[in-house]
Formats: sequence, C-alpha cells, structure tokens
Amino acid sequence: MDFKAGEIFAIDKPYRVSSFGALAHVRYVLSRALGYKVKIGHAGTLDPLATGVLILCTGKATKRIEEFQGQTKEYVATLQLGATTASYDMEHEVSETFATAHITRALIDEKLAQFVGDILQTPPSYSAVKVKGERAYDLRRSGESVQLKPKQVHIEQIEVLHFDAERMRLQLRVVCGKGTYIRALARDLGRALQSGAYLTELRRTRVGAFTVDTCLDYENIQAWLDEKEI
Repeated sequence: MDFKAGEIFAIDKPYRVSSFGALAHVRYVLSRALGYKVKIGHAGTLDPLATGVLILCTGKATKRIEEFQGQTKEYVATLQLGATTASYDMEHEVSETFATAHITRALIDEKLAQFVGDILQTPPSYSAVKVKGERAYDLRRSGESVQLKPKQVHIEQIEVLHFDAERMRLQLRVVCGKGTYIRALARDLGRALQSGAYLTELRRTRVGAFTVDTCLDYENIQAWLDEKEI
C-alpha cells in the first residue's frame, strides 16, 4: 500500500466519536506506523451520535473526496415519535411532547411518501452548515439563534423496517443523495404526522460501493496495517 500515492478505505465510525476525531485517530496510527505525517481526509461528515461508513482518502487520493461525497448513501434510522429535542437527536433532552394516539402505520406510510424524490429540506440549526464563516452548531451552543435556508435534496427511497405502535418507535431505511439530513427528515415527518419525532439511533450502512460490512474496525487499524505490505 502506498499512502502517499493515495489509498481509499472506509472505517465503521463509533458512537460518540466525531468524524474529525475518528480521522485524527486513523491519522495518528498511520503516521506512527509509517514514520511521517499522513495526509488524509474524510468524505462526508457523520454526526457524533451516528455510526457507520466513513470513507477516508490519503495522499493524492484526497482529490477524490468530492466524488465520494456526491455518491448515494444509505441509512438505518430509529425515530421516537411523539417528542422532539433541540437537535432532533439525543444530543439534547426532550424539549416538547405531542399526542400520538392518532398515529397509525397507514398514516406513517401516507406521510412518508411526500419525502421521496427531490424535496426542499432545511438543515437542523445544530449542524455543520456555515453561517457567515461559523458553524451553525457553534452559534447555537453559544446561545445565538440561527435561521438556515432550505435546500433541495434527493431522497431515492424510504422503507419502514419496523413500527412499534406501543412505544411509538419507528425504524426506517433511507436511501438518499448528498446533503440530506436524516435528523431533518425526522423533524419534518414528526410535523407531517401532527406530532413530533427525533432520532434515537442512526447508522450509515452504505456510501456508493462501500458498505458497513466491508469497513475496517476503528479499534484495530494497527492490526489491519500489520497485515499489509507498506
């Protein structure tokens, strides 16, 4: 393997580790093993509370990052219906609760249909979107209000994997294009159901040809290197 000429591989990003933190860990392991600081970048940020496929490119292959960012992604998301949080995931505590007695599987299927195709989606204010040069989540965490503009995204497919009507837990498989926020989809579906929703789990299972079952184990990058000819 030639990490200067460029290597492309994917890791299974762990829970509660930022994409930057995961990248820094891999860079440290590679640089220590190779004896020089490895140039490396990732293709598509995953939230700290999300897990799954994170593509890494080294050396000259970093020029292909934008190519991978534009590829189709697939997620498995678990939503809690009937409540919401400020970030639409479990980073924050529940801020509002809503009625759910009217929510049925038929209603969910009906409302999900409106999110398939080219849609306008407003990113969550707790996101990495830049506002006047600063990250939106940094502004929110410092107490400032943030107004983000909707943008067009493409959702190819949404499949209901499981619906627990007693607990109001909904599991979805979502196939989508670049820039789609699954937290925003949860928010918007909750509103469409005249209730609320937020993510309790999010796992990116595919980016282009990279699937989660072919990802490297984050904790065993050194062992993977030991097996390679460098």
